[in-house]
Parts: sequence; structure tokens; C-alpha cells
Amino acid sequence: MTDKLSDSMQAIEIVAPGGPDVLQPCSLPVPVPGHGQIVIRVAYAGVNRPDALQRAGAYAPPANASPLPGLECSGTVVETGPGVTRWKIGEKVCALLPGGGYAEYALCHETHALPVPAGMSMKMAACLPETCFTVWSNIVMRGGLRAGEKFLVHGGTSGIGTTAIQIAKALGARVFATAGSDEKARVCTDLGAEAAFNYRTRDFVTELRKLGGADLILDMVGGSYIPRNIKALADEGRIVQIAFLQGAKAEVNFAEVMMRRLTITGSTLRPQSDIAKAQIARDLEREVWPMIARGALKVVLDSEFTLRDAAKAHERIESPGHIGKIVMKVENA
Repeated sequence: MTDKLSDSMQAIEIVAPGGPDVLQPCSLPVPVPGHGQIVIRVAYAGVNRPDALQRAGAYAPPANASPLPGLECSGTVVETGPGVTRWKIGEKVCALLPGGGYAEYALCHETHALPVPAGMSMKMAACLPETCFTVWSNIVMRGGLRAGEKFLVHGGTSGIGTTAIQIAKALGARVFATAGSDEKARVCTDLGAEAAFNYRTRDFVTELRKLGGADLILDMVGGSYIPRNIKALADEGRIVQIAFLQGAKAEVNFAEVMMRRLTITGSTLRPQSDIAKAQIARDLEREVWPMIARGALKVVLDSEFTLRDAAKAHERIESPGHIGKIVMKVENA
């Protein structure tokens, strides 16, 4: 069954690796669901840094994924493939996508979609999947964050950062963050961080060592931050690496790692199996969706664009000024 109006859809494609101007409108066939898959009529698409990396030619989609950018969306289920049991036509969902969110219709595995939280708009719901999947899987499932531990997140006003601060706070951790200005540091403390450090004027290593060191650090900077993170850890501390804005290489003294029993790990979300993503989704619905319901986790929205303004949305996410999430309105594109 379907309520699709035609066999074609408007989308944004990457015509060649490059800057935001390589994002161009196109017309493509509406995707057809396979076993266990659903088709979503997209209301809003989230815009994330991996989209910009893909546009630049630095983050290829998985072989079986749409070549279109877009890793999360909100919308309405309009078609279900064989074997789908969770969703019915007409239900409202937000979903983690392997790609293809910059379009009027998107395809995803049914287990990677979640119900739109009660009382939440489609605009805000589109901001949840990529950051919630990333934060939960890395700070809880991989990083093992526990109540009472000291948690540091770099880039506290990014989409990942604003989500991590709130989830860690809701879990009972002592939360710290870095940010690029005093104004951004205030945003972090308003969200629940015990302290936030303007990295242009304060050394996070010194600040954390005053407190006995961080038990867990979530880092997306890499480069020179890698050895500094090690120094900022408490004994038995953990680092989870999820991106490398400064580069993936650094010189590390592993004697310190050994002597202080430190753990350095990391992950990327997109290449993980459908089964792994389904497990994260189950955890989110059980643990994080109740945080949203009681007001402990709120979306921090920076800006909204239309689908045809995808290039402007990418200019915004690559600018230093944005705080929180960026979305594109897709309905009636």
C-alpha cells in the first residue's frame, strides 16, 4: 500500500566532490522497499557534518546505501516492504538513514525508525536520530558512562555536544564541555554542564586535572587533542573518538596508557550492521525517549532551510557560529 502521488521525487544530489555549490536539485525515482524496509515521506531532513564530508568526497556511503546525502529524517510511513511488522501506513516516525535523506522520500530498515515523541513537532523530531544514536552508542554502550563519573565532551554546542551534555546529565554524570567562546560555554552550562571551558582562553587539561581527571571523554577533534585528552583523564579513564576535525594522526605515549590503565576506543555509526543499529534504537526507545518525555532532553535548533537551499545549510554547518542542529524542510519541496 502507498499514498505516493507519483513515481518520481525531488532530491538533492552531489554532482561532484566539492564545496556546498555541488549540491544540486534533481528528479529521481521514488525508492522501492525491500524486505524489512519502509519508505518515509520526508517532512524534515537533518543536516550533519558527515553530509558535508560526503559532499567533499571524504566519506563514501556504504555500497548498498543511497548515494544521496542525508542520515536522518522525520516523516510519514507511506509504503512497507515484505516482512515489516512494526509500522503501518500513515504512522509518524523519525529515522536513522544510511543515506538518502535529502529527498521527498527516503528508505530505511524498519528497526531504525522510532516514533515521533509525543508532543514533538516533525521539525524537532528530525534532529534526534543521528545525534541520539551516536551519543548513546558511544558514551553508554561503548564508553560505559555511569552516574557520578566525570564526563567531558568537546564541541559542546554542536548537535552531538548539546545532546551528549543532556543525556550524560540525565544519567547522573558530572558533565564538562569545551566550546569556542564564552557565549557558547554559557549555552553548555545552561544545558546542564557543571562547567564549560572556552578553549581559546582556558586549558581543559588543567581544568580537568584540578578535578582529578575525566572518567570519560567524547572527542570529535582528534589531532593535537589526542595526547591532551590522555593527560586530562583520571586513572582507568576512557576516550571515545568519533571524528577527526584536526586529523587522525598523533604521537601518543603508550607507557602512560599502560601505567594508568587507560582505554582508547572509537566508532563510526554509518558502516555498522542493521542488527547493531536496531539494538541502539531499542535502547533509545527504552532509555532516551523517556528523557524527552520528562523534559530532560530537548532539541537545540540552530536554523531551518528548505531542501532547495541545501547549499546554504551546508555553509551554515561548516561555519563556526552555529549552535545545535540544522534542518531542512522537505515537504512541498
